[in-house]
Amino acid sequence: MTPLQLRDLQGRRDFLKTCASGIGVMALADLLTLDGLTAAPTPGGPLQPAAPHFAPKAKNFIFMFMEGGPSQYELFDHKPALDQYHGSPLPQSQTEGLEFAFIQPSASILASSVPFRRYGHCGMELSELIPHIGSCADDICLVRSMHTDSFNHHPGQLLLFTGTIQMGRPSLGAWISYGLGSESRNLPGFVVLTSGPGGTSGGSTNFASGFLPSHYQGTVFRQSGDPILYLGNPPGVSRSTQRASLDLIRDLNRQHGESTGDAEIASRISNYELAFRMQTAAPELTDLSTEPAGIRELYGLDRTDKAERQFAANCVLARRMVERGVRFVLMMDHGWDDHTEINKKIPKRARKIDRPTAALLKDLKQRGLLEETLVVWGGEFGRTPMVELRRPEDASYAGRDHQPSAYSLWMAGGGIQGGQVVGRTDDFGIRIEEDPIHVHDLQATLLHCLGLDHTRLTYRYMGREFRLTDVAGRVMGKLLV
Repeated sequence: MTPLQLRDLQGRRDFLKTCASGIGVMALADLLTLDGLTAAPTPGGPLQPAAPHFAPKAKNFIFMFMEGGPSQYELFDHKPALDQYHGSPLPQSQTEGLEFAFIQPSASILASSVPFRRYGHCGMELSELIPHIGSCADDICLVRSMHTDSFNHHPGQLLLFTGTIQMGRPSLGAWISYGLGSESRNLPGFVVLTSGPGGTSGGSTNFASGFLPSHYQGTVFRQSGDPILYLGNPPGVSRSTQRASLDLIRDLNRQHGESTGDAEIASRISNYELAFRMQTAAPELTDLSTEPAGIRELYGLDRTDKAERQFAANCVLARRMVERGVRFVLMMDHGWDDHTEINKKIPKRARKIDRPTAALLKDLKQRGLLEETLVVWGGEFGRTPMVELRRPEDASYAGRDHQPSAYSLWMAGGGIQGGQVVGRTDDFGIRIEEDPIHVHDLQATLLHCLGLDHTRLTYRYMGREFRLTDVAGRVMGKLLV
């Protein structure tokens, strides 16, 4: 049959009717490719989902970082022996070899004024300042035997998030993004949410990509106004105009990349494209007015205190992000460095974080997301049992110094065995007596939950292979399901 004969036999309507199924199949194939369900390579650039080393328990990770070092004595590790020694120094045999940032080991003991009680079927002993978190005790694994190498904030945060006290290394979130990519095409794979006064001592090093390509670094969502600066188009620039401009810039960048071999240019192209897609996705993500009344009440989104509302909003955003495929959410709450007025500050801060934190766990659980979302709550170190008194004439001004030798944090969700306490410290909370867990051990265990072997997650730089845990780290089986 000649083309002219075919044209006579087949009119426009017949053509559309015949081809409709084919067009639908093409559309379906494209959607399946985006979900990684076909043999074709998934579009999405360097952050497309990557296979883990082994079957993971968790797909997403929310790290609730309480910057400054929350006091375990007022929150997680009840020490009645402090009452006996209150106002007196410990025997020298108890403090030999200890170093602190601002006080001497001979400083007097400060008893905690906060009562503790048992929560959940597991009977976990926690502070009465955090009853909502206590109601989640059966889902929580409380670690009372954490230890680290630094008693100052910036190196302590560097060690926690990058595995070393040296600057310039990739952060935990960047390593996870590098190892697993992201399931979200329209949002960053690694997002940073901040709350509280001021900023962290570690600053951007807590979420930097280091020597990894820059598309693995964290993207900071601001506390107020536009979540990301300059995300919207300026007046007079339409979306089609911007798309044409980006296409031109992409083509020029590709030419430049081919001529120079600079891998960072590919990151720049990827970041431009992600920003374009985020212009639609980010406003929808951050519009919390769509949350039903029951969820607003659960988190405390409408509470009168601004700081409490801000932290609650970040918890809701964290849940919405993991729902949308964001791999790693770092929540940084500033201001837990209680050198002074600890009896005044800790109750206020606990009230701010208690309800929203528990709400996040309960909300994730009721949506079936907790079993695949790893949640960690803690700081870079803990506090001392000794008092730091910067105004000797005012006992109410008492606080606690930094303590790296023994402190507490908790975790829940994907791969973690809830309803248990791991580790034990001595009667004064200074030395670990059972199940010591170093920061590198924590990092190795968290990566394990995500299906990553910390010894195999490496990147070659300056002639050698680097990894998050450097040359250390053990997966702590006691923490795992």
